[in-house]
Amino acid sequence: MAWPVVSSRVVYENPWMRVREDTVERPGGGQGIYGVMSVRHPAVFVVALTDDDEVLLVQVDRHTVGPSLEVPAGGTDGEDPLAAARRELLEETGHEAAEWLPLGALQALNGICEAPEHFFLARGVTRVSEDRAEQAEEGISAVRRVPVADVLAMVGRGEITDAESVAALMLALLHLGRIR
Repeated sequence: MAWPVVSSRVVYENPWMRVREDTVERPGGGQGIYGVMSVRHPAVFVVALTDDDEVLLVQVDRHTVGPSLEVPAGGTDGEDPLAAARRELLEETGHEAAEWLPLGALQALNGICEAPEHFFLARGVTRVSEDRAEQAEEGISAVRRVPVADVLAMVGRGEITDAESVAALMLALLHLGRIR
């Protein structure tokens, strides 16, 4: 089924996103209004795995939801997704990785958004920087090393509620054969 657009107008935009209001022909007939948020650049999400079988998670204070435990992530800012993933891991955790594996791409909130996302597994993770200025600037209060065995339990207990982080962890654990 298609949703033909009769008219469209931008109602808000900034350097990171655009919100438009589309007048559409509904699949069941008649016209309706559909609000769509589009991100300017795709996002990247990194499941960083240490040699001790731990995942790096960041504690972020989000304006929208408050404290949130997440995988390192951010916008591509027009970069190649892998380059952006490497940059985000370093900026948010002070770590680099020896091996990078693409896990796939998904769409966030596809009922109301145009928001492509790329997911990566980073292995052989080592700390290379102690500079916390960039972390503080992004609201990151801590970087946690969590054993892989505990990650699923944390999701189940509602300690990790960021949907993209849950998706990234599931993709990584599937790739690693830890879940089926």
